[in-house]
Amino acid sequence: MKVEAVKEYIVNWLSAYIKESKTKGFVIGISGGVDSAVTSTLGALTNLPVLCVEMPIHQDKRQVTRAQNHISFLKENYPNVSSIETDLTPVFDNLTFVLPSQPENNLALANARARLRMTTLYYHAQINNYLVLGTGNKIEDFGIGFYTKYGDGGVDISPIADLTKTEVFELGKHLNIINEILIAPPTDGLWGDDRTDEDQIGASYPELEWAMDVVEKGVFDVTQFSPRQQEVFQIYTRLNTINQHKMQAIPVCVIPSGIK
Repeated sequence: MKVEAVKEYIVNWLSAYIKESKTKGFVIGISGGVDSAVTSTLGALTNLPVLCVEMPIHQDKRQVTRAQNHISFLKENYPNVSSIETDLTPVFDNLTFVLPSQPENNLALANARARLRMTTLYYHAQINNYLVLGTGNKIEDFGIGFYTKYGDGGVDISPIADLTKTEVFELGKHLNIINEILIAPPTDGLWGDDRTDEDQIGASYPELEWAMDVVEKGVFDVTQFSPRQQEVFQIYTRLNTINQHKMQAIPVCVIPSGIK
């Protein structure tokens, strides 16, 4: 990948989109991960206003520290960057209090964290006439659907959604993203602990990228895969199938003209 050319292309694309949409800047949630770090830096490079929002919810302290250090990095290098922290922990706790009793490791509650954050970002976007920057990469958005519908999937524009996770890391190095983010295992940060994306998915991003590439090429013989490759391929195809509802347009019931 020609990282400098990719960087310039995305920055120009963002600038052109802001002009066309007649908005003033960007708002983005900073998680302490590489995707939000790269995306926010690309936004900063437009020289347009970028509001970085921290939204901890019972967050692992290491994630919080990485997010804060990245925001400091941005502010030191880009005068157009500002930040605000909104601690959503009490909001989340109140929500869990009024909801019916929940089982352990409830995915619905984990996704509720992402949806509270989406609501917060759109609040800031609306009062400032900004756009919400999406941080999803190609594997998450179009491969396995590893994001929350109407949570981190609820955005206005997706600048890195055509880049694999490996390419995002490559671009991150080129952008001089702080090393503690570049070496941190990817995590969605929705569980209040240190579980990684690989822990949840059962495969690493390079493995998933291999599976996605196999599917996109369209010619393969599963019997020729190694046992691990067969396992990864099964993980990828299963997640791709069950998460199509996230990746496809919302179904619309079109009423036939004869009865409408």
